Amino acid sequence: MKAVVVLLVMLVRVTHGVETHCDGRKDGALCYGALGGSLVLQLMDDASEIPRYEWKNETTKILLGRNSTIIRNNIEQRSVFTPTTGTFKISNLNRNDGSNYTLRLYDEENRLSGSRTLTLSIQAPLASVQLKHDCLSLGEKRVSCSVNGGDGPQYRWTLDGRTLTEDELLPGSHETNSVTLKLQVLGQLVCWAHNQVSNVSDSVELTTCGFIFINCTSSNGTEISQWVHEASNTLCVTPTTVSTSVGKETGTGSVTPSNDVTADPPVVTDSADDRSLLVCGLQAMVGFFSVLVIFIYFIWKKNKYKKKEDSSQVDEASTSL
Repeated sequence: MKAVVVLLVMLVRVTHGVETHCDGRKDGALCYGALGGSLVLQLMDDASEIPRYEWKNETTKILLGRNSTIIRNNIEQRSVFTPTTGTFKISNLNRNDGSNYTLRLYDEENRLSGSRTLTLSIQAPLASVQLKHDCLSLGEKRVSCSVNGGDGPQYRWTLDGRTLTEDELLPGSHETNSVTLKLQVLGQLVCWAHNQVSNVSDSVELTTCGFIFINCTSSNGTEISQWVHEASNTLCVTPTTVSTSVGKETGTGSVTPSNDVTADPPVVTDSADDRSLLVCGLQAMVGFFSVLVIFIYFIWKKNKYKKKEDSSQVDEASTSL
């Protein structure tokens, strides 16, 4: 129910203020009016110079007048006829207004001096349009154009401001309300939907659907240049051999790789790590020799003390003798 209310509000917004114009002075004219909108119809040049005239549809006389005097207007509550300009403006158009109409002109002696017909067709304006973008298994793009509300929509497609070409479409894909585009076709795709009283559009930015173009040399020396799905690519596994950006050729939709790298990546030595190891080694050597010096010093000190003690004992022994 909520969706219905929203759609009705959208239709009201679209129809409000939609005004169409039609020249009914030519016999057999085909006119269009917007449902809920208004129509400005040129019935004649100057009614004030015509002794008598009447305008009717298939069943009812709508307008009857003599020169500048309007004798009858059966839809006066929603229409205005201006005799000096011969224009008849009808507002709040409805489905019943769609019909075949006849204008009869009479001279001063009430004899038929002219007659012409017109057909009025009433269409509901298109409320909005929405694009649906699907990626196919091989990277092609299926784009559908859905119209909300309105009568008799017709479709037109453009890519970056120009009409799509056959080279950009898969064989058998026609420009109706959906198209299937080749993998390499990129840019802003616009669907234009229109009928006789309105037009709407929507756009989508085309991508490569997860595919990338690779140009590299395999391990066995084979040159590889093709589109592959990036997630399952095993042909060129080295990151520098894969080009993920492409350029477009105007009018054809074909692409060329933005860069080609075929050499293996150079081996880079991490000098910072080497310097760190060297410093650690020197610190270890300094620590080792410091401990060794301290150890030797204590050994020397101990031996010196022992020699001094032995010398004292010898002196005491000599004194006692």
